Amino acid sequence: MSRAEYSIEDSYAFCRAAAKRSGSNFYPCFVLLPRAKRRAMDALYAFMRHTDDLGDDPAPVETRRARLDHWRESLDRALRGEWIESVEEPAAQELLPAVADAAHRFHIPHEHLRAVIEGVEMDVPPRRYETFDELTEYCRRVASAVGLACIHVWGFDSPAAIEPAIQCGLAVQLTNILRDLKEDADAGRVYLPLADLRQCGSSVEELQSGAASPALRKLIALETARAKGLYHAGCDLIDHLDPSGRRIFGMMMSVYYRLLCKIERAGAEVSRRRIELSGSEKLRIAARWLLLPPRRTALP
Repeated sequence: MSRAEYSIEDSYAFCRAAAKRSGSNFYPCFVLLPRAKRRAMDALYAFMRHTDDLGDDPAPVETRRARLDHWRESLDRALRGEWIESVEEPAAQELLPAVADAAHRFHIPHEHLRAVIEGVEMDVPPRRYETFDELTEYCRRVASAVGLACIHVWGFDSPAAIEPAIQCGLAVQLTNILRDLKEDADAGRVYLPLADLRQCGSSVEELQSGAASPALRKLIALETARAKGLYHAGCDLIDHLDPSGRRIFGMMMSVYYRLLCKIERAGAEVSRRRIELSGSEKLRIAARWLLLPPRRTALP
């Protein structure tokens, strides 16, 4: 499509379709927002999803790194208001105009978008983390940066919102890591800190074997307790958000906290199957936030 034929509306439509296709737990939450904020969330989610896909592509490592470099360059051009036409990354001209428009409208600091690309680059090729502090650096880029971008769309009242938004991002990413434990282990990826595995008497090999051992149960208990602490550290964010932001934040946190509790109950079973919420469970959470006045706590 030529520059003359393309428009911001086309880009937002592309992002909306990409977000809808994803099947993410997040996408149904967007309905809680006014139209302008909902479109901005479509754009942000499509950007995050495409960036993640570039890192997960089965292409050689150097090819993936080069594509991420081109993606970053295209993002910077879009944020400067320049026309995007990338042979190396064709999705750029379809997706990035809406991202740049959303960043401009809602004053999203550009460093949050760049941090997402940096986080995905950390995982090309996949690396392992010795300590939780090392893992936190990765999670801040791929998840907390997303939360910091989102609160600019949702609306917040003071800088006091920043730290709880960071904590919520860490909590969600750790929940994702636990949910995807089997899938990642099958692919040779282990994100949980190696020091935690040793502390609990487990090992990388045990994770990859799918054995539901007492050591693995101890490891899951350790990590779910840590994630719960992060959720509780971040739940005060709801007090700093605009009313529509409270609804979407509350729904997202309720979904992920409920998922974490389900993982906690499953224990070592997460090494054998992916733990998920049912459609009816998600629907009940959505109804509570859609039909009732916004609560002062985002956790069940």
